[in-house]
Amino acid sequence: MGTLFVVGTPIGNMEDITLRQLDTLKAVDFIAAEDTRVTLKLLNRTEIKKPLVSFHGHSSIETAEKIADRIQNGEDAAIVTDAGMPCISDPGEVLVRICAERDIDIKVVPGPSAVISAVAVSGLPTARFSFEGFISVTKKQRFEHLESIKDDTRTLVFYEAPHKLRNTLNDMLKTFGDRKISLCRELTKIHEEVLRMTISEACKYYSEKDPKGEYVLVVEGAEKKKPFEKLTLEQAADLVRELIDNGEKISEACKKIAAQTEHSKSTLYSQVIKK
Repeated sequence: MGTLFVVGTPIGNMEDITLRQLDTLKAVDFIAAEDTRVTLKLLNRTEIKKPLVSFHGHSSIETAEKIADRIQNGEDAAIVTDAGMPCISDPGEVLVRICAERDIDIKVVPGPSAVISAVAVSGLPTARFSFEGFISVTKKQRFEHLESIKDDTRTLVFYEAPHKLRNTLNDMLKTFGDRKISLCRELTKIHEEVLRMTISEACKYYSEKDPKGEYVLVVEGAEKKKPFEKLTLEQAADLVRELIDNGEKISEACKKIAAQTEHSKSTLYSQVIKK
C-alpha cells in the first residue's frame, strides 16, 4: 500500500517552498492538484516532472475513490491545492477522509497558510481564534452563520473573494457591530497589503475603492459578557421601557435586557405589556 502526502505549497511567493516539499513532490508517483495548470507552473519552476491528476471542488466521489485505489495498490501520491495547505476550506479534505476510512497511510508536509499568516500580522489577539472559512453567498445562510458566532470572544478569521467583500463587510457591521478588523490581501505576493481599521471604516474605504485580490479577514471577537445583573423582574422591565422610550422595538428591547439579566425575553415581554 502507498502513502498519501498532504503537501503545502507557497501562498504567493515561490521562494517559500521548502526542501521537504520539493523532495516529496519529486518522490511521489503522481500529484493530485486542484488546478493542474497552477501546479504545473510550480513544477516547471522547480524542474519537477510528475504526472498530474485533476482533483477539485467539482470532482466526484468516484474520482477520489480512483485516486485512493491507486494509492491502495501501491502508488504514492501528493495532494496539493493552488496555494497554501490542502484540505483547509479545500476539496482535498474529501480525499483525505476516504483514505483515512481505508486505513491508508497519510503524512503531512506542512507549508505556508494564509490563515496563520493573516492572524500573525493582524494586530489582534492570537491566543485563541476561530477559522470560519468562506461565508455563504446565500443571504439567509450568511446571516445565520454570522449570527451564530457574533458572541464568540475569540478572534474570527474568514476567507473572502473580492467581488463579495462589500456585502460581507456590510453584513458584518449589521451583525457584529463596529469592531476592529484586519483585511489581508495578496499575502506574500508583490502587492501584499494589510489594512487595520474598524468594520465601518472598511465599509467606507471599499465603497470608494474596488476590492482586488483574495482576502483573509481577521475580526475582533465579541466582548466578554458581564455577569448577570441581580435585578428584580420589575427593575428589568423598567430597563426595557427605557429602551422603548428611546425608540427601540419592544421585542429588541426585551432581547437586549434578557441578555444582561437572568430574566427571559418572554417573561420581560409579558411584564412590560401588563401596563
